[in-house]
Amino acid sequence: MPAALDRPDLGDARVVVAGLGVTGRAVVTALTPRARSIVTVDAQADADVADASTLDLTDVDLVVASPGWAPSSDLLVRAGAAGVPVWSEIELAWRLRASDAPWLAVTGTNGKTTTVGMLTSILRASGAHVAEVGNVGTPVIEAALDPSVEVLAVELSSFQLRFTHSMSATAAAVLNLAPDHLDWHGSFEQYARDKGRIFDRARRACLYNVADAATRRMVEDADVTEGARAVGFTLTAPARGDVGVVEDVLVDRAFHAAPGTPAWRDTAAELGTLADLARLGGTDGTPPAHVVANALAAAGLARASGVSPKAVRDGLRAYAPGAHRIATVATVAGVTYVDDSKATNAHAASAALGGMAAGTVVWIAGGLAKGAQFDDLVAARADRLRAVVLIGVDQAPLRQALERHAPHVRVESVDPGDTGTVMRRAVVRAAGLAHPGDTVLLAPACASMDQFRSYAERGDRFADAVRGVGA
Repeated sequence: MPAALDRPDLGDARVVVAGLGVTGRAVVTALTPRARSIVTVDAQADADVADASTLDLTDVDLVVASPGWAPSSDLLVRAGAAGVPVWSEIELAWRLRASDAPWLAVTGTNGKTTTVGMLTSILRASGAHVAEVGNVGTPVIEAALDPSVEVLAVELSSFQLRFTHSMSATAAAVLNLAPDHLDWHGSFEQYARDKGRIFDRARRACLYNVADAATRRMVEDADVTEGARAVGFTLTAPARGDVGVVEDVLVDRAFHAAPGTPAWRDTAAELGTLADLARLGGTDGTPPAHVVANALAAAGLARASGVSPKAVRDGLRAYAPGAHRIATVATVAGVTYVDDSKATNAHAASAALGGMAAGTVVWIAGGLAKGAQFDDLVAARADRLRAVVLIGVDQAPLRQALERHAPHVRVESVDPGDTGTVMRRAVVRAAGLAHPGDTVLLAPACASMDQFRSYAERGDRFADAVRGVGA
């Protein structure tokens, strides 16, 4: 291991691992040969302690908390009061990393998984051994301890960033910011501060969304490494030092030449075209604005790490989106059925609706609202709607927003009783409301846990129901 890397002396440490999900179990595996003792805390039967309130912190040196443990939880509050450090898995991974492989990190309210997927595809096209890790998928610590990994594409949630204190990404991006998870963070201001931690100690570049002023302020507020550059990504022609779009071409005006040289001021590098993203578009093949923005952020991160323009283009062409992200399921009787079950908040649902033609969408929406309001979403996208079918146990906030901002739109509700048939009933209702040429769009704007195990199961149930309509 390189001696220059900062690592804690855990040999004499007594560590509490809070949470025994995928992340917690990976943490235990990493700590087992390194710490004096480990105590696991979780309601699961194989944990050492089921009730966190009974745990004595007197002789504890460190708590490593899984993302589900909110700062307000009894264990973490008591740890803070007792002066016991609380780390995320990300913090532990950074401290224990087995090489100086670059970390290219992404956060934002929406688009993280897509952007990291695009970034991974680009890095693979460059020939690098890349690990795609983080919020969804492989725990970061598994890749951090693998010395063969040459670069990490890291998706980070605000939960993971809250207790991350020393990570120093080679380049980091914040895609956007909108209210979300306020019950966990306590306020929007704290949510924004936790997201902004991704820029702290960044080494080469901090990428922000030119159209989202909050992301620029995060860069301005960050304590970055000397020499790190602020780089904007924009859907319009980029200023010097940014990446963006000129006509139908994705261009780099940040990393194409040495800063300050005539070539840097007066030229740009072509990274691809909108046609390279066409298959990720809506029914007309036009890539939605948020898809283009994600591609530019991924391209900027890759370029900050030295990847060639050709690898960016080849990687974007090769990228295959994950399931339940604006995925066309089928076209039946002239109606296209699109699964965007991953749209679990208003910001994501707005992006999905924005990619559809006016007056052509039968929108299946609803679920667990988590205290969110939907007035801005409905006011902005009412013109896209032909009709709405509401699902879930928490329909009132969406219904009220529709009454206020889209009174002309027909709204029908699916009784949440009999969870097993909810999606089938919703799809049948939507099919009856749609006209040939329309799109039935599942973009719930809400979490899924009220009636489904996950957004993935919700999307799978939608696909099953669509196949039933076409049978």
